[in-house]
Amino acid sequence: MAEKRFLNPETLSAPFGYSHVVESPVERIVYISGQVPLDSAGQLVGEGDFEAQTRQVFENLARALEAADASWSDVVKLNYFLTDVTHITSVRAIRDEFVDTEYPPASTLVEVSGLFRPEVMVEIEAVVIRN
Repeated sequence: MAEKRFLNPETLSAPFGYSHVVESPVERIVYISGQVPLDSAGQLVGEGDFEAQTRQVFENLARALEAADASWSDVVKLNYFLTDVTHITSVRAIRDEFVDTEYPPASTLVEVSGLFRPEVMVEIEAVVIRN
């Protein structure tokens, strides 16, 4: 079975913490809805604390991956929605505890004026390919 290929063409700028292209044969594709910093009881984790919220979001993504019988090595794309893009360093540090930093997923970061509740500061969604 073919493996995923992580590509960073020399014709594009050097990426920092993500891959420009992830190519993979598709046997099963999984889309994980944007996860927010709510615990299993639906309570906000880390009100006013961006790092605590981000950590909860990654833990929620890990639970969603587990439910789909997938792992972080299967994640090919992460989409980030932050209410303040200046927190990107914190996001990257926490992300690096979860993803394979040698072969990071492709990603998109968008600063938004707000999310579904005013106290929510971060939302992250994932695309997963299982071979």
